Amino acid sequence: MGKKSYIIGIGAIVLIGILFFALRSNKAASFETLANFNGDIKIYKSLSCGCCNIYANYFQRKGNSNTEIVNLQGQELAMLKEQYQIPKQLESCHTTIIGDYFVEGHVPLEAIERLLLEKPDIKGIAMPGMPSGAPGMPGVKGEFIIYAVNNERYEEWMRL
Repeated sequence: MGKKSYIIGIGAIVLIGILFFALRSNKAASFETLANFNGDIKIYKSLSCGCCNIYANYFQRKGNSNTEIVNLQGQELAMLKEQYQIPKQLESCHTTIIGDYFVEGHVPLEAIERLLLEKPDIKGIAMPGMPSGAPGMPGVKGEFIIYAVNNERYEEWMRL
C-alpha cells in the first residue's frame, strides 16, 4: 500500500468516525416529543433579562420553534408564579407553560422531554435560582437538581 493510499484510508476512517459521533450525538439531543407538542408553549419572562432571552432562544432553537415569548413586568411575573402555585423556594427568573404543566427556571430540555413523555400527575417541574452552566447561564455546568411540584409541595424528580 502506497503512502497516498494509506493517508486516504486513514482520512476515510476519521471521516466515518466523525460522522458516527455526529449522528449519534444528534440523536441523543433530539427532543421529538417537545418539538412535536401540539399545545401552547409560552415562556413568560422580564423584557430586560438577558439570561431569559438566551434561554428562550435555546428553547426555540432546540426544543420547539413555535414557542411564544411573553414579556411581563415584575409584578405580573410574580402573579403568574402565584397562579401556578410555584413555591417561593423554587422560583427562578422565568416561567414556561407547556399545556397543563409549568417549567420554572433554566431547566434543560432533557427534563422537559421526560416530563412530556411520562406525563406525571404533577403541576410542573422547577430548577430554582440561576445555576451556573444551565441553559442560558454562563459558567461551568454542575449537577442540576430538578424538582417535581404539586400544590406547593415538591420533591426531587431528577438530576442531570
